[in-house]
Amino acid sequence: MGHTDRIVVDGKEMDAYVALPAGAGKHPAIVYMHHRYGIETFARSICDRLAEAGFVAVAPDLFHRSPADADIDTRRKAIRDTEAIADIGATIDHVAGLDRVRPKQIATVGHCMGGRMALVGASVYPAFRAAVALYGGNMFVPFGNGGPTAFDRLHSIRCPVAGFFGNDDKNPSPADVDRMDAELTRHGIAHVFTRYDGAGHGFAHTTIAKLYREDADRDSWERMVAFLNDAVAVAT
Repeated sequence: MGHTDRIVVDGKEMDAYVALPAGAGKHPAIVYMHHRYGIETFARSICDRLAEAGFVAVAPDLFHRSPADADIDTRRKAIRDTEAIADIGATIDHVAGLDRVRPKQIATVGHCMGGRMALVGASVYPAFRAAVALYGGNMFVPFGNGGPTAFDRLHSIRCPVAGFFGNDDKNPSPADVDRMDAELTRHGIAHVFTRYDGAGHGFAHTTIAKLYREDADRDSWERMVAFLNDAVAVAT
C-alpha cells in the first residue's frame, strides 16, 4: 500500500505516488513514468510490484498542470516535454533525499507514454543509472510546440537501456523499434531490446483484457527486474 508525497516543481505542488519495500534499510529507487491514463490502478500496481522487488518506486503525476476534471486525451495533449523534464528533475531530487533511498542507485521505468518519457528523462539526467521503456510510443514527435523529439534525444542517454515491445504494435511499430535500436547502436549506448510475437501495445496492461498477454508480461517483468538489479548494482 503506497502513499502520496507532494513535490514542488515550478513553484507548484505535484502529487507523486510512493511505494516502499517492506522492512527497514536503504534501497535502490525507480522513478516510474505513468502511461496515458495517469496514476490509476495499473500505475499504482506497477509501483507496488517494484516495491515488492526491492525498489523504492515514485511515480510523479505528469498531468498535474491540467484541470483534474479534464478528460484523459486533453490531459495527455497538454503535456510539454520541457515541463515533463522539469517534473522528472524535481522527482529525482525528491527521491534522492528520501531516507530509504540509495541516492546513487536511481533508475527510470515507464509503460506506453511513460516509456517514452523514461527515455526523455534518461537523455537529460545523468542521475539515472538505467532506463526501461515498455512499448514507448510517439518517439518521433515532440510533446509541445516544436523542439527535439524523443528519438532526437536518444544520443544523449548515458545509461544502459532496456526495451520491451510487441511485434503486433503500431506505435511503436517493429520498424520504429528497428530505428531506435540502430540509433542507440550508432551512438554506442548499451541496450537490449526484447520483442514478443503475438503481443501488441499494452501487453503488460493487466486491467485491459484485450491487450494483456500473460507470457509477455511475465517474461518482460523478470527480465526488467534482473536488468535493473544489474544496472544499479554497479553504483554504490
